Amino acid sequence: MSTAVLEAPEKARPTSLRAVWPAILGLSVVFLVEMLDNSVLNVALPRISQDLNASASDLQWITTGYSLLFGGLMMAFGAIADKFGTRRMMLIGLSLFALANLAVLLVHTPGQLIAVRAAVGVTAAMTAPGTMALCFRLFDAENLLMRATSLITTVGLVGMAVGPTVGGLVLQVLPWETLLVMNVPIAVLAILCIRFGIPADDPAHRNSAPLDLPGAVLGTTTIILALWSATQVVEHGWRHALPWLGLGVVSAVAFVVRERTTAHPMFDFALIKRPAVSAALAYEAAMGLGMAAITFSVSLQLQLVWGWSPAQAALGNLPQVIVMLAIGPFVEKIVDRLGTGKAAPLGAGAVLAGLVIYALLGRYDYVWIAVALALTAAGMRVVATIAGVTVMRGLPEDQTSTGAALSDTSQEVAGSIGMAVVGTIVAAALTGSLAEVAGSPAAARSFENSVTVATLALTAVCAVLVTWAARRAAKAPAEHGA
Repeated sequence: MSTAVLEAPEKARPTSLRAVWPAILGLSVVFLVEMLDNSVLNVALPRISQDLNASASDLQWITTGYSLLFGGLMMAFGAIADKFGTRRMMLIGLSLFALANLAVLLVHTPGQLIAVRAAVGVTAAMTAPGTMALCFRLFDAENLLMRATSLITTVGLVGMAVGPTVGGLVLQVLPWETLLVMNVPIAVLAILCIRFGIPADDPAHRNSAPLDLPGAVLGTTTIILALWSATQVVEHGWRHALPWLGLGVVSAVAFVVRERTTAHPMFDFALIKRPAVSAALAYEAAMGLGMAAITFSVSLQLQLVWGWSPAQAALGNLPQVIVMLAIGPFVEKIVDRLGTGKAAPLGAGAVLAGLVIYALLGRYDYVWIAVALALTAAGMRVVATIAGVTVMRGLPEDQTSTGAALSDTSQEVAGSIGMAVVGTIVAAALTGSLAEVAGSPAAARSFENSVTVATLALTAVCAVLVTWAARRAAKAPAEHGA
């Protein structure tokens, strides 16, 4: 297996984003769909329940089934893409993604829709690792990579912001199946852009080692069990989650043993020892934990404690989306001026400051919530861009898809853990259900106190991760390529 750090190929690469606009458009569209898929369909759950006579359990599996398979399979498909071609995997995944979404037209029962959503999750996992991996194939210059990454992320954030609104408008005039069928022309557009805008895979840059199927199975099982355990904690408490968590630990141990003893591991743990890579992953995990705390809590507080409508609560979260979009063009300038060694800790510090402000002051006035959302959004955008580029630059060229999948998975698992922590602390503080918070001042105070405790606890963990990451990153220049 190659262990050389990414190097520029002999052929000169483009010197501007405009020169490769079809490729950037295609990758942006892929990321847009990844960000939209579950959030748009959530708007249609009441209609789905009525049309298909779906139970609450059915609705849970319609969304959870997709999330589990999407998050759990990214690492495995990243390794497969590195071996057989990232562009090839992306095109196959997009084609199957279009067919899976089109299959919704044949759905007549909740079980059939769950199967369709599972298929969509699998095909989305096939495409996800390739988004950043193919982006890194386009450019050599660090500033262009930052710019391209920021642009692709911006498109996804715009979709995330307007997606539920667009979905609600579509449902006013068209059946809910339209929300899935709309993905078909989007996938076709992405296929055309990537097919003609990105060069074919070079066999010399593929991972030539045999595919580690046992490692892929164990890694996928571990991630799925971790995500499922976190879901069970939030929805049913620790008693229901512990058996699954135990199985996840056993699977994780087996995965580590397998990867450390096999001659050709799916992912070489030695790569994580590289200071730049391990620091970037720690930053991403910290951001996943922190953003989970504020994302989970704010909407509940606005609706349950302050009595805002769902539409008002959605507007209340706009400062986060607006700042994420607004700061995008400035990320490159911030990094150029400060360097990654200062920009990443600064961005992480903004996230930590936002979390503390929300924990201590968010209950008193919406202004403090807006400030907290703005700070966390700005910091998250800076850190996410730097960390993503750093992980990809710190790994061998024949493991770029695996690296992109590792980056995405670390955030997803950390986010699930963060939501589980908040959900557990809130549930422990309340004697009844969340629905009772709205009608009881005592329950509302208990909810706010528990959110404060949970947010401060996660902030402390984030601070430890950020401190470690900053110290680890400081070693990167001296140990580059280690």
